Amino acid sequence: MLDSALRPVKDRLLAPFARSPVTLLHPAGISAIGLGFGLGAAIAAWQQLPALAVVLWLTGRLADGLDGIVARETDRSTDAGGLIDFVFDTLAYAAIPLGLAFGADDRATWIATAVVLASFYVNAVSLGYIAALLEKRALGAAARGEPTSATLPRGLIEGTETIVFFTIALAFPDAAATVWWVMAVAVVVTALERVRWAIRLLR
Repeated sequence: MLDSALRPVKDRLLAPFARSPVTLLHPAGISAIGLGFGLGAAIAAWQQLPALAVVLWLTGRLADGLDGIVARETDRSTDAGGLIDFVFDTLAYAAIPLGLAFGADDRATWIATAVVLASFYVNAVSLGYIAALLEKRALGAAARGEPTSATLPRGLIEGTETIVFFTIALAFPDAAATVWWVMAVAVVVTALERVRWAIRLLR
């Protein structure tokens, strides 16, 4: 919901990093570093270290925001890099709820975790199929002037909102089950929004 509005702000804030020695790293390497921090956050959550988990999570998201900027600034932007970034993000998004569930190890948290991960699955499948259909119709990211490898239709839950939900869950692990239920509902609404939008566009 907020990604399109905040993207220019994010790019402006991270631009100085794209002109620093960090550009010596390959963008895929930066994506891998971001994944490493995300997995570290999941492990910290499992070990019930909420402050460390939050720091690792947000550092990983910083790296995730930086890889694309470095790729564009150094003319190393590729579709393969976009795919790697998407897959690594998905791994981190799966690991965090699991880390919290292992840390709490109670039935309510495990059920909420299963529900939120199922909502991610539905959203990912719908998003991927919509992106493929838009490319087939020559209505994809390039045609729409988007800086991403694949078009990402707007929705209630996007990257910004995901970061907020995950940060709250990591900071307050006792409330994680409630956070996951709320997020699952919002993600399903997002998937339905995108499907309805795509059907109207692709008729």
